[in-house]
Amino acid sequence: MPVTSSPVPPILPPATLGMLGGGQLGRFFVSAAHEMGYKVWALDPDPHSPAGLIADRHLVAAFDDLAALDELSAACAAVTTEFENVPAATLDYLAKFVPVHPSAKAVAVCQNRVAEKTFLADHGLPHGPFAVIRAEDDVRRAAADLFPAVLKIARFGYDGKGQARVANRDEALHAFHGFKGEVCVLEKMLSLDCEVSVVLARDESGSVQIFDPVENRHRNGILDVTIAPAHIGTMLAERARGSARRIAEELGYVGTLGVEFFVCDGELYVNEMAPRPHNSGHHTIDACVTSQYEQQVRAVCGLPLGEPRAHSAAVMVNLLGELWYEGGRSDGAYHEPDWSVLHGVPNLRLHLYAKHHARPGRKMGHFTVVADDVAKALDVALAARAAIGISGDAP
Repeated sequence: MPVTSSPVPPILPPATLGMLGGGQLGRFFVSAAHEMGYKVWALDPDPHSPAGLIADRHLVAAFDDLAALDELSAACAAVTTEFENVPAATLDYLAKFVPVHPSAKAVAVCQNRVAEKTFLADHGLPHGPFAVIRAEDDVRRAAADLFPAVLKIARFGYDGKGQARVANRDEALHAFHGFKGEVCVLEKMLSLDCEVSVVLARDESGSVQIFDPVENRHRNGILDVTIAPAHIGTMLAERARGSARRIAEELGYVGTLGVEFFVCDGELYVNEMAPRPHNSGHHTIDACVTSQYEQQVRAVCGLPLGEPRAHSAAVMVNLLGELWYEGGRSDGAYHEPDWSVLHGVPNLRLHLYAKHHARPGRKMGHFTVVADDVAKALDVALAARAAIGISGDAP
């Protein structure tokens, strides 16, 4: 896609930007925007939302509250999102009054697995075998070689929620019943070498800046550790960058985008697209010239995108809510972890999200270790992970 000059003048400080969603991704956006001289209003129904706590104003309202949306659009020079499940209708409504990035059309593709898989297939992008399941008969007609598989609800699933591993057709029918007739996607379970992701930023002129691919390791369906850069070959890394770029171009995407990939027998398959900064891009705060959150601000405001180059290798470790409970159980004694354990580790940066209450599986914070090489960063990060009390085998 040719790069042209920006169609509109850039939005400059001290303009006010709007953020739909109040989680940790939004909190980091607010922080980046503040550092660049902008004000931010956040809209989120949770009165204790992490982004809302530091935003210049927090509109405590539902995403379809028209009065709140009118107030947001009247105050803001542009609006973005940190949450892919914001209704596309909300983005469409706001776009009548204020620039909205990414667009409702792009978000609608990414927030529905049927639309997402169809998009990948229609554009010849690498993806695993799948079938759309709208009724029991779709399960019965699914190709036998799809099994074993993963049945995923088409909307509102994340961190392993709304998913079920199924070994055969009978298990798939049982899981479909458990999802109460929700439209689903049945995806063939692939034998993974590893999982990687690419985060990029694209502006209105079509300029793209891409961060190096990273390797992601999960525990119980939730991201546990991100290793940057990923230990994959140069050609595979270039293919991942190329596929992510093409997705952004075909979507007409503006903002920061995350693309997750499976690597299977040396081949690359797109798993999911996230129309927002990505949890696997947290390390960019501490290890890159420009963070993914600053890139989001720049793309939304029409500023030149920053350099994504990493100045350090890095490993990020997620801190989940079970760390706050004795034995990792919600019925155990509640306590604040001893953060001195992490603050005493050289080249480790701790980021806590100020969430109101910890619960098992909830992302409460993360830490990033930077080093001259990735092996050293990984050794230090895994030792710190064990020292703070994260149970389970190191990935």
